[in-house]
Amino acid sequence: MENQEFFSERTELDELRQNIENIQAEIRKVIVGQDKMVQLLIASVLAGGHVLIEGNPGLAKTLTAKLLARCISVDFARVQFTPDLMPSDLLGTSIFNMKKSEFEYKKGPVFTNILLIDEINRSPAKTQSALFEVMEERQVSMDGDTYKMDEPFIIIATQNPVDMEGTYRLPEAQMDRFLMKINITYPSLEQEKDIIKSFHTHGNRNAIDDVQAVFSAADIVSMKDKVKDIHIEDNLIAFIAQIVSRTRNHRDIYVGASPRASLAILMASKAIAVMRGRDFVSPDDILYVAVPVLGHRILLTPEKEMEGATAERVIDQLIKSEEIPR
Repeated sequence: MENQEFFSERTELDELRQNIENIQAEIRKVIVGQDKMVQLLIASVLAGGHVLIEGNPGLAKTLTAKLLARCISVDFARVQFTPDLMPSDLLGTSIFNMKKSEFEYKKGPVFTNILLIDEINRSPAKTQSALFEVMEERQVSMDGDTYKMDEPFIIIATQNPVDMEGTYRLPEAQMDRFLMKINITYPSLEQEKDIIKSFHTHGNRNAIDDVQAVFSAADIVSMKDKVKDIHIEDNLIAFIAQIVSRTRNHRDIYVGASPRASLAILMASKAIAVMRGRDFVSPDDILYVAVPVLGHRILLTPEKEMEGATAERVIDQLIKSEEIPR
Protein backbone atom coordinates (compact mmCIF):
# COMPACT_ATOMS: atom_id res chain seq x y z
CA MET A 1 0.00 0.00 0.00
CA GLU A 2 2.87 2.36 0.91
CA ASN A 3 4.53 1.64 -2.46
CA GLN A 4 1.30 2.50 -4.28
CA GLU A 5 1.09 5.83 -2.44
CA PHE A 6 4.74 6.56 -3.24
CA PHE A 7 4.31 5.92 -6.96
CA SER A 8 1.07 7.94 -6.97
CA GLU A 9 2.87 10.93 -5.42
CA ARG A 10 5.79 10.44 -7.81
CA THR A 11 3.41 10.48 -10.80
CA GLU A 12 1.68 13.62 -9.54
CA LEU A 13 5.01 15.43 -9.18
CA ASP A 14 6.07 14.38 -12.68
CA GLU A 15 2.80 15.70 -14.12
CA LEU A 16 3.19 18.92 -12.14
CA ARG A 17 6.74 19.39 -13.36
CA GLN A 18 5.62 18.83 -16.96
CA ASN A 19 2.86 21.43 -16.60
CA ILE A 20 5.34 23.92 -15.15
CA GLU A 21 7.64 23.31 -18.11
CA ASN A 22 4.62 23.95 -20.35
CA ILE A 23 4.09 27.34 -18.67
CA GLN A 24 7.73 28.26 -19.28
CA ALA A 25 7.41 27.15 -22.92
CA GLU A 26 4.29 29.31 -23.36
CA ILE A 27 6.07 32.36 -21.94
CA ARG A 28 9.12 31.75 -24.17
CA LYS A 29 6.84 32.21 -27.17
CA VAL A 30 7.01 35.93 -26.37
CA ILE A 31 9.86 36.51 -23.89
CA VAL A 32 13.49 35.96 -24.90
CA GLY A 33 15.82 35.11 -22.02
CA GLN A 34 14.90 36.08 -18.43
CA ASP A 35 14.57 32.36 -17.60
CA LYS A 36 15.42 32.82 -13.92
CA MET A 37 12.84 35.58 -13.56
CA VAL A 38 10.19 33.26 -15.02
CA GLN A 39 11.23 30.39 -12.74
CA LEU A 40 11.12 32.57 -9.62
CA LEU A 41 7.73 33.98 -10.64
CA ILE A 42 6.30 30.48 -10.97
CA ALA A 43 7.89 29.48 -7.65
CA SER A 44 6.20 32.46 -5.99
CA VAL A 45 2.83 31.34 -7.35
CA LEU A 46 3.39 27.78 -6.07
CA ALA A 47 4.44 29.11 -2.67
CA GLY A 48 1.47 31.49 -2.56
CA GLY A 49 3.64 34.57 -2.13
CA HIS A 50 3.73 38.04 -3.63
CA VAL A 51 6.64 39.05 -5.83
CA LEU A 52 8.36 42.35 -6.65
CA ILE A 53 10.20 42.78 -9.97
CA GLU A 54 12.72 45.60 -10.28
CA GLY A 55 14.49 46.73 -13.42
CA ASN A 56 14.89 49.59 -15.84
CA PRO A 57 12.01 50.44 -18.20
CA GLY A 58 11.66 48.27 -21.29
CA LEU A 59 12.82 44.95 -19.83
CA ALA A 60 9.43 43.18 -20.20
CA LYS A 61 8.59 43.19 -16.47
CA THR A 62 4.92 43.99 -17.05
CA LEU A 63 4.67 41.79 -20.14
CA THR A 64 6.06 38.75 -18.31
CA ALA A 65 3.59 39.21 -15.44
CA LYS A 66 0.70 39.46 -17.91
CA LEU A 67 1.90 36.33 -19.70
CA LEU A 68 2.08 34.38 -16.45
CA ALA A 69 -1.48 35.44 -15.62
CA ARG A 70 -2.57 34.32 -19.09
CA CYS A 71 -1.03 30.88 -18.49
CA ILE A 72 -3.28 30.51 -15.44
CA SER A 73 -7.02 30.61 -16.08
CA VAL A 74 -7.90 33.00 -13.24
CA ASP A 75 -9.19 36.54 -12.81
CA PHE A 76 -6.57 39.17 -13.56
CA ALA A 77 -6.41 42.92 -12.96
CA ARG A 78 -3.78 45.56 -13.62
CA VAL A 79 -3.37 48.85 -11.75
CA GLN A 80 -0.97 51.59 -12.80
CA PHE A 81 0.36 53.33 -9.69
CA THR A 82 0.70 57.11 -9.95
CA PRO A 83 1.44 59.87 -7.40
CA ASP A 84 -2.26 60.82 -7.21
CA LEU A 85 -3.63 57.28 -6.78
CA MET A 86 -5.83 57.01 -3.68
CA PRO A 87 -6.43 53.94 -1.47
CA SER A 88 -10.09 53.86 -2.61
CA ASP A 89 -8.90 53.53 -6.23
CA LEU A 90 -7.39 50.22 -5.18
CA LEU A 91 -9.62 48.81 -2.44
CA GLY A 92 -12.97 50.28 -3.52
CA THR A 93 -15.36 52.53 -1.65
CA SER A 94 -18.87 52.67 -0.16
CA ILE A 95 -21.52 54.21 -2.41
CA PHE A 96 -25.00 55.26 -1.30
CA ASN A 97 -27.73 53.22 -3.00
CA MET A 98 -30.74 55.49 -3.45
CA LYS A 99 -33.16 52.58 -4.03
CA LYS A 100 -32.17 50.74 -0.85
CA SER A 101 -31.36 53.91 1.15
CA GLU A 102 -28.13 52.38 2.39
CA PHE A 103 -24.44 52.33 1.61
CA GLU A 104 -23.06 49.51 -0.54
CA TYR A 105 -19.42 48.54 -0.84
CA LYS A 106 -18.18 48.68 -4.42
CA LYS A 107 -15.10 46.48 -4.60
CA GLY A 108 -11.94 47.81 -6.20
CA PRO A 109 -9.51 46.09 -8.60
CA VAL A 110 -7.67 44.42 -5.71
CA PHE A 111 -10.45 41.81 -5.63
CA THR A 112 -9.00 39.44 -8.19
CA ASN A 113 -6.73 36.38 -8.30
CA ILE A 114 -3.61 37.87 -9.83
CA LEU A 115 -3.12 41.60 -9.34
CA LEU A 116 -0.45 43.29 -11.43
CA ILE A 117 0.69 46.57 -9.89
CA ASP A 118 2.75 48.50 -12.39
CA GLU A 119 5.42 50.88 -11.06
CA ILE A 120 4.38 50.35 -7.46
CA ASN A 121 6.96 52.83 -6.16
CA ARG A 122 5.36 55.75 -8.02
CA SER A 123 2.70 56.17 -5.30
CA PRO A 124 3.26 57.70 -1.83
CA ALA A 125 2.95 56.03 1.57
CA LYS A 126 -0.81 56.63 1.96
CA THR A 127 -1.60 54.37 -0.97
CA GLN A 128 1.10 51.85 -0.08
CA SER A 129 -0.40 51.43 3.39
CA ALA A 130 -3.67 50.28 1.80
CA LEU A 131 -1.85 47.14 0.66
CA PHE A 132 -0.55 46.05 4.07
CA GLU A 133 -3.62 44.13 5.23
CA VAL A 134 -4.51 42.55 1.91
CA MET A 135 -0.93 41.37 1.29
CA GLU A 136 -0.53 39.71 4.68
CA GLU A 137 -4.02 38.60 5.67
CA ARG A 138 -5.66 38.24 2.25
CA GLN A 139 -8.59 40.41 3.32
CA VAL A 140 -9.88 43.96 3.18
CA SER A 141 -11.54 45.68 6.15
CA MET A 142 -14.04 48.35 5.15
CA ASP A 143 -16.76 50.11 7.21
CA GLY A 144 -16.61 47.49 9.96
CA ASP A 145 -16.88 44.52 7.57
CA THR A 146 -14.18 42.10 6.45
CA TYR A 147 -14.00 40.85 2.87
CA LYS A 148 -11.87 37.77 2.19
CA MET A 149 -9.94 37.39 -1.04
CA ASP A 150 -10.62 34.41 -3.30
CA GLU A 151 -7.82 31.87 -3.64
CA PRO A 152 -5.37 32.07 -5.19
CA PHE A 153 -4.49 35.70 -4.49
CA ILE A 154 -1.07 36.91 -5.64
CA ILE A 155 0.31 40.39 -6.19
CA ILE A 156 2.96 40.81 -8.87
CA ALA A 157 4.42 44.30 -8.60
CA THR A 158 6.96 46.01 -10.83
CA GLN A 159 9.11 48.94 -9.87
CA ASN A 160 11.80 51.09 -11.40
CA PRO A 161 15.12 51.42 -9.54
CA VAL A 162 14.60 53.62 -6.47
CA ASP A 163 17.14 56.19 -7.61
CA MET A 164 15.06 57.09 -10.67
CA GLU A 165 13.13 60.38 -10.70
CA GLY A 166 9.59 60.27 -9.31
CA THR A 167 9.97 57.08 -7.27
CA TYR A 168 9.36 56.48 -3.55
CA ARG A 169 11.21 53.95 -1.43
CA LEU A 170 8.68 51.37 -0.24
CA PRO A 171 8.27 51.01 3.56
CA GLU A 172 10.30 48.20 5.13
CA ALA A 173 7.12 46.61 6.52
CA GLN A 174 5.69 46.40 3.00
CA MET A 175 8.90 45.05 1.47
CA ASP A 176 8.88 42.28 4.08
CA ARG A 177 5.50 41.13 2.78
CA PHE A 178 6.90 40.29 -0.65
CA LEU A 179 8.08 36.69 -0.83
CA MET A 180 10.76 37.62 -3.35
CA LYS A 181 12.29 40.54 -5.14
CA ILE A 182 13.59 39.75 -8.61
CA ASN A 183 16.20 42.04 -10.12
CA ILE A 184 16.42 41.88 -13.91
CA THR A 185 19.14 43.29 -16.12
CA TYR A 186 19.60 44.09 -19.78
CA PRO A 187 19.76 41.14 -22.20
CA SER A 188 23.02 39.92 -23.69
CA LEU A 189 23.98 40.83 -27.24
CA GLU A 190 22.79 37.46 -28.56
CA GLN A 191 19.49 37.77 -26.71
CA GLU A 192 19.05 41.28 -28.10
CA LYS A 193 19.44 39.87 -31.62
CA ASP A 194 16.85 37.20 -30.86
CA ILE A 195 14.42 39.84 -29.56
CA ILE A 196 14.76 41.83 -32.78
CA LYS A 197 14.34 38.72 -34.93
CA SER A 198 11.26 37.65 -32.98
CA PHE A 199 9.67 41.08 -33.36
CA HIS A 200 10.48 41.11 -37.07
CA THR A 201 8.95 37.65 -37.52
CA HIS A 202 5.70 38.44 -35.70
CA GLY A 203 5.29 41.85 -37.30
CA ASN A 204 2.15 43.60 -36.06
CA ARG A 205 0.53 40.38 -34.84
CA ASN A 206 0.09 40.23 -31.08
CA ALA A 207 2.16 37.24 -29.96
CA ILE A 208 0.39 37.21 -26.59
CA ASP A 209 -2.65 35.72 -28.35
CA ASP A 210 -0.59 32.54 -28.93
CA VAL A 211 -0.16 31.92 -25.19
CA GLN A 212 -2.49 29.25 -23.80
CA ALA A 213 -3.73 28.63 -20.25
CA VAL A 214 -2.12 25.65 -18.51
CA PHE A 215 -3.54 25.84 -14.96
CA SER A 216 -6.88 26.72 -13.40
CA ALA A 217 -7.50 28.37 -10.03
CA ALA A 218 -8.27 24.97 -8.50
CA ASP A 219 -4.98 23.60 -9.88
CA ILE A 220 -3.03 26.40 -8.20
CA VAL A 221 -4.73 25.82 -4.83
CA SER A 222 -4.00 22.08 -5.13
CA MET A 223 -0.36 22.73 -6.03
CA LYS A 224 0.08 25.04 -3.03
CA ASP A 225 -1.03 22.16 -0.81
CA LYS A 226 1.50 19.83 -2.44
CA VAL A 227 4.28 22.38 -1.89
CA LYS A 228 3.49 22.58 1.83
CA ASP A 229 3.91 18.79 2.12
CA ILE A 230 7.39 18.70 0.58
CA HIS A 231 9.91 17.14 2.98
CA ILE A 232 12.87 19.05 4.41
CA GLU A 233 15.55 17.66 6.72
CA ASP A 234 16.19 19.21 10.13
CA ASN A 235 19.76 20.16 9.19
CA LEU A 236 18.42 22.20 6.26
CA ILE A 237 15.93 23.95 8.54
CA ALA A 238 18.87 24.80 10.78
CA PHE A 239 20.77 26.06 7.73
CA ILE A 240 17.92 28.43 6.84
CA ALA A 241 17.75 29.70 10.42
CA GLN A 242 21.52 30.22 10.49
CA ILE A 243 21.51 32.29 7.29
CA VAL A 244 18.71 34.56 8.50
CA SER A 245 20.25 34.89 11.96
CA ARG A 246 23.56 35.97 10.44
CA THR A 247 21.85 38.94 8.76
CA ARG A 248 21.06 40.31 12.23
CA ASN A 249 24.65 40.50 13.44
CA HIS A 250 26.60 41.07 10.22
CA ARG A 251 28.98 44.02 10.25
CA ASP A 252 27.72 45.33 6.87
CA ILE A 253 23.98 45.01 7.65
CA TYR A 254 22.17 47.71 9.63
CA VAL A 255 18.75 45.99 9.75
CA GLY A 256 18.54 42.22 9.42
CA ALA A 257 15.77 39.92 8.18
CA SER A 258 12.73 38.95 10.24
CA PRO A 259 11.42 35.42 10.98
CA ARG A 260 9.06 35.98 8.04
CA ALA A 261 12.18 35.69 5.86
CA SER A 262 12.94 32.23 7.28
CA LEU A 263 9.44 31.05 6.40
CA ALA A 264 9.75 32.62 2.94
CA ILE A 265 12.99 30.73 2.22
CA LEU A 266 11.34 27.52 3.43
CA MET A 267 8.31 27.89 1.13
CA ALA A 268 10.28 29.16 -1.85
CA SER A 269 12.80 26.31 -1.62
CA LYS A 270 9.95 23.80 -1.42
CA ALA A 271 8.42 25.32 -4.56
CA ILE A 272 11.74 25.07 -6.40
CA ALA A 273 12.06 21.42 -5.32
CA VAL A 274 8.63 20.69 -6.83
CA MET A 275 9.60 22.50 -10.04
CA ARG A 276 12.66 20.26 -10.22
CA GLY A 277 10.53 17.14 -9.78
CA ARG A 278 11.55 16.29 -6.21
CA ASP A 279 9.48 15.70 -3.07
CA PHE A 280 12.27 16.91 -0.79
CA VAL A 281 14.31 20.10 -0.42
CA SER A 282 18.03 20.08 -1.25
CA PRO A 283 20.70 22.65 -0.25
CA ASP A 284 20.79 23.84 -3.87
CA ASP A 285 17.10 24.80 -3.66
CA ILE A 286 17.81 26.99 -0.62
CA LEU A 287 20.84 28.60 -2.28
CA TYR A 288 18.81 29.32 -5.42
CA VAL A 289 16.14 31.35 -3.58
CA ALA A 290 18.11 32.86 -0.68
CA VAL A 291 19.22 36.06 -2.43
CA PRO A 292 15.81 36.88 -4.03
CA VAL A 293 14.10 36.24 -0.68
CA LEU A 294 16.56 38.14 1.54
CA GLY A 295 17.92 40.92 -0.67
CA HIS A 296 14.97 43.30 -0.21
CA ARG A 297 14.51 42.59 3.51
CA ILE A 298 17.79 44.01 4.82
CA LEU A 299 19.29 47.48 5.05
CA LEU A 300 23.02 47.99 4.64
CA THR A 301 25.07 50.25 6.86
CA PRO A 302 25.58 53.78 5.49
CA GLU A 303 29.30 53.09 5.08
CA LYS A 304 28.65 50.01 2.96
CA GLU A 305 26.12 51.87 0.81
CA MET A 306 28.66 54.64 0.20
CA GLU A 307 31.06 51.98 -1.09
CA GLY A 308 28.47 51.10 -3.74
CA ALA A 309 27.63 47.68 -2.32
CA THR A 310 24.21 46.11 -2.89
CA ALA A 311 22.13 44.06 -0.47
CA GLU A 312 22.09 41.15 -2.92
CA ARG A 313 25.89 41.08 -3.13
CA VAL A 314 26.28 41.17 0.68
CA ILE A 315 23.75 38.33 1.08
CA ASP A 316 25.55 36.30 -1.58
CA GLN A 317 28.88 36.72 0.25
CA LEU A 318 27.23 35.88 3.57
CA ILE A 319 25.83 32.62 2.20
CA LYS A 320 29.13 31.61 0.65
CA SER A 321 30.81 31.98 4.05
CA GLU A 322 28.40 29.45 5.59
CA GLU A 323 29.07 25.73 5.65
CA ILE A 324 26.56 24.12 3.30
CA PRO A 325 24.91 20.92 4.61
CA ARG A 326 25.26 17.81 2.49
